Amino acid sequence: MIGVLGGMGPLATTDFMRKVIEATPATKDQDHIPMVAWSVPQIPDRSAAIFGTGESPLPMMQEGVRRLEQMGAGCIAIACNTAHYWYEGLRRGCGARLLHIGETAAERLVALGVPKGRVGLIGTEATVRTRVYQDRLEAHGYECLALGPEESERLFWPAVRKVKTGDTQGATPLLEEAVERLLAAGAARVVLGCTEVPVGLAPARKEILERCFDATDALALACVAWATAEPARAA
Repeated sequence: MIGVLGGMGPLATTDFMRKVIEATPATKDQDHIPMVAWSVPQIPDRSAAIFGTGESPLPMMQEGVRRLEQMGAGCIAIACNTAHYWYEGLRRGCGARLLHIGETAAERLVALGVPKGRVGLIGTEATVRTRVYQDRLEAHGYECLALGPEESERLFWPAVRKVKTGDTQGATPLLEEAVERLLAAGAARVVLGCTEVPVGLAPARKEILERCFDATDALALACVAWATAEPARAA
């Protein structure tokens, strides 16, 4: 059973679960992977905690991990990029396999044959500053280019706020411009390192989507790989 630590935000959680379902080879209901989600939007804001203006979300996330394990989850995915800042704190005492979105993204880029070199990164300032992706991508030969503060304030944050209020269509042109700016700066692909971004980019132009790399997809694929390997390990 896959556990999903979610609620950060709710649409990102359902988007992740949908991607697990779509990535699963199945011909009937019974072929799909059991999943259980702990989706609690009241978890304190992750960015505010990192910048010292809000309380830590770690205790509530640890409670979520405990609940997921109690419900039988053997592998847990965190459906929020910035929350990975607390990955080590969540892993301590966790008996299930806890996936890291930065690592699954790096491994997927390599598997897809994306050439080593510059890749763009769209994420919260907290995700970028705490190097949720950079350390793991650099270990695989990739260099991250992020949006500047002005670009992030003008394009990224308004788009995220629109997704959180359900206005996904309004987020699309803002995120398209953000992707275009990173491509113009020399990125071969643009890593979507915020779980709201793929939701907002879903209606984007094909030529934009072809240059994007959805880290949520990589995390979903890693969950499916774990679940489908379970019978072989048990044998």
